[in-house]
Amino acid sequence: MAAATAVLTLGAVLAAARWGWLGPDVGRGDEFCEAARPGWIRQPANTWSNLGFVVSGLAVAGHAGNRARLGLTLGRHPGLATAFAALVVLLGPGSMAMHATQSDLGGHLDLLSMFLVSGFALAYALMRFLRKGPAFFAVVFAVAVLSGMAVDLRGGTIPVLGHAGNAAFAVQLLVTVGFEVALVRRPGAHQDRWWALAAVGTLTAAFAIWTTGMRGHAWCRPDALLQQHGVWHLMCAAAAFLLFRHYAAERTP
Repeated sequence: MAAATAVLTLGAVLAAARWGWLGPDVGRGDEFCEAARPGWIRQPANTWSNLGFVVSGLAVAGHAGNRARLGLTLGRHPGLATAFAALVVLLGPGSMAMHATQSDLGGHLDLLSMFLVSGFALAYALMRFLRKGPAFFAVVFAVAVLSGMAVDLRGGTIPVLGHAGNAAFAVQLLVTVGFEVALVRRPGAHQDRWWALAAVGTLTAAFAIWTTGMRGHAWCRPDALLQQHGVWHLMCAAAAFLLFRHYAAERTP
């Protein structure tokens, strides 16, 4: 499923960028340092670095192919592992849609792909915390994604994080971390903590780098081949894989 998702969505987003299907360049994502280039890939470094998510999702799928390695909850519901792999893959084309075209629709697809992953993480944490099943997960996941997109469509900006949709994404991740901490601290817990710490540490370091990749920052070099925002993409891809390893390391009592 993850491989098919990668092929289909990458092909679709590259074709959309090449033939302008996502609409005109309105400067969406222009707050990031990389200068827009002529041609159909407007921000090359910030676009191609998203292939890291595709690689990460495929790595998740490869690990999830062996049910014995999925841990306690995912072992009972292996379809969730497959879904997570596909959603991580989707982060790549979703973000590419914005950075390649700087179109308004591309920006919405970027945030949608982000909410699909943060919604999964939140729903999966809450499902385990309340000891519920996949039906409960599906409801929380849908609410998280729809509420995130509602914030995105409403628009607005806030300090540091920029677009209000970024803030909604951050809130979902912070709430998720709170539930994961509660799960680890629960008496008789069988949750792994080291993969989780690695995921959170990687994401925190990635955010610190993200802040330096904004236009106007002293470290901004618009024409450089290596962009801080591209590094953010690669580190977030690594964090997604580490998060999955945290899920799969949940021990059987």
